[in-house]
Amino acid sequence: MTTRTSRSPHGRRRGGPSHASPRRRRGAMWGGLLALAVLGAFGFAATDDGGGAHADPAGPAGTLDATRGAQPSSSSSPSSDPPEPGIPSTGPGTFTAAAGSGAKAGSGTALRYRVEVEDTVDLSAADVARQVERVLADPRGWTADGRSAFRRVPSGPADFVVKVATPGTVDRICGQYGLDTGGEYNCNVERNVMVNLERWLLATPVYAEDITAYRALIINHEVGHFLGHGHVGCPGPGEPAPAMMQQIKGLHGCAPNVWPYDEEGRYLTGPAVP
Repeated sequence: MTTRTSRSPHGRRRGGPSHASPRRRRGAMWGGLLALAVLGAFGFAATDDGGGAHADPAGPAGTLDATRGAQPSSSSSPSSDPPEPGIPSTGPGTFTAAAGSGAKAGSGTALRYRVEVEDTVDLSAADVARQVERVLADPRGWTADGRSAFRRVPSGPADFVVKVATPGTVDRICGQYGLDTGGEYNCNVERNVMVNLERWLLATPVYAEDITAYRALIINHEVGHFLGHGHVGCPGPGEPAPAMMQQIKGLHGCAPNVWPYDEEGRYLTGPAVP
């Protein structure tokens, strides 16, 4: 089977240049970003896709709508800071899948997927599964291409598996395919859509006020890689940032957005980038 690696990091290929999205800054800079967020009137009503070997952010619970917000002025390098207090740095590497099946989303032949949470992580697999299902079923998601469809399964064969895991476990699994996620990022390798627990819980500065949106961006971005989509850049000033854009590196004049398609069914993309 051909090895599928993350087309854009939230993983860096070991020994190669970093394509990873940077992590949230802490301390005074974090306070400054929060202040800017308030002054800039962060009003995201979207979902979020997280940072990672394929990383991108997204909006709030319920609506999954992306709206405009402050743009980062520059990108920052990933730090080697330890995980935030209360977030375990690593776990056992075993997972519990969400029980039950989901309804089919989309009109094509459904890709079967499971949602799993690493054991000892204080998250409900059922709650994570509901959020993932909502993102994949949204009419602005990948089903808008008229070909992609998804159905969540609790066990058995699956085309891909969404796994929320500790930073150490994400590093280990992504590292098996040559990606350096540095304790910070998400990745897509083979059938694994790896979601870094820290990104799932904390998002990134731009989406700090709308963590649900950022989670949608994580899912849309990484599943987009699984479907074969690569990274793209901003299509132009004021245009919605594509879901396959590494938004955490800067919006470059684009407006925050977490969806692959707009409400009129138009695919939101830009120039291809490495």
